[in-house]
Amino acid sequence: MSARRRERFEGAIAGVGTAEGTRVVLGHWRRSPFGEGAAGAFTDAMVERADGHRVLLAPTDEVGEYVSGVYRFDEVRVVDVRLRTPPVRPGAVWEVEAGPLRLRLAVGRRTPLGALLRLVPGPVASAPAWATAVDPVARRVLRGVSTRGSAGGGRREWYGARDVRALVGATTSWDGRDLGPLVPVEPPVRFGFGSTPPAPSLVRVVSTVEAPDA
Repeated sequence: MSARRRERFEGAIAGVGTAEGTRVVLGHWRRSPFGEGAAGAFTDAMVERADGHRVLLAPTDEVGEYVSGVYRFDEVRVVDVRLRTPPVRPGAVWEVEAGPLRLRLAVGRRTPLGALLRLVPGPVASAPAWATAVDPVARRVLRGVSTRGSAGGGRREWYGARDVRALVGATTSWDGRDLGPLVPVEPPVRFGFGSTPPAPSLVRVVSTVEAPDA
């Protein structure tokens, strides 16, 4: 059996839909394999337009190459990504500028699911074994959501959710065009083996990617 290595990303994923039909999955990663501390932090945006065209907005060539090797896109753009993230609390607003994308997200209260996830000890919630165990429940309860699956290049991936907060408002534009008010993430996005929750939300998550060793 060939050797495999595991890489860990810690951060948050925001998933939103727009009335125009564009859906956005924003990833803000405080810790990643790309470096220690702040050097390893990055933000990227996966965008599926209303016509199904899938675009990755990545801050560097390295991030773009890695993420496009794990997920599927029709286009990869390396752009300047700027994110302002105040403390996560009701009323906070996340602001994002990434190439053609402008996004303002209003954070609401912790959801009932988020309250349940907070009861799970951190080491358990972030373990691939836990993601495997809860996957059948996630698939049944949240349309389009899966916590484990196959990724590109012979990789496997697990999502360990730690908290969920509702997103109660969003202002989104693409190339200066307003995309309309916040709506559910419907249909589910098609970047990988699973989508974000249908209800617009900010999910604190640990992602573990297992890949064949070079």
